[in-house]
Amino acid sequence: MNTALILAARLLMSQIFIISGWSKVLGYKGTLAYFASYGLPAVAVPLVILIELGGGILLLFGIKARWAAAVLALFSIGSALIAHTNFADPNQVNNFMKNLAMAGGFLMFVRYGAGVPSVDERAGGHR
Repeated sequence: MNTALILAARLLMSQIFIISGWSKVLGYKGTLAYFASYGLPAVAVPLVILIELGGGILLLFGIKARWAAAVLALFSIGSALIAHTNFADPNQVNNFMKNLAMAGGFLMFVRYGAGVPSVDERAGGHR
């Protein structure tokens, strides 16, 4: 049962970032325009794709999961502060709180690691 829960947690925490990162790759031109609307430089787009897609995949498979989770936690907080601070809009409040909740989930992986089964555990434990 613990194995299934750990796998489910990693899948559920990583899938939003894998999907989001991949959609940014497929819609790169639109992503550039979206970032520009927030005053973000074009150079941020590949970095965000790397964080979302790369971090999501690393967490999913439990590869350097503590580091990936730490980066994704910081990213979740940062994106909440950049893109979800229109608190007059209930949807933005919800997205802001969702990002903070995800950061909390990632902090659990920072503390406890990827669990079993994972590449980290197979490679010798808490990485």
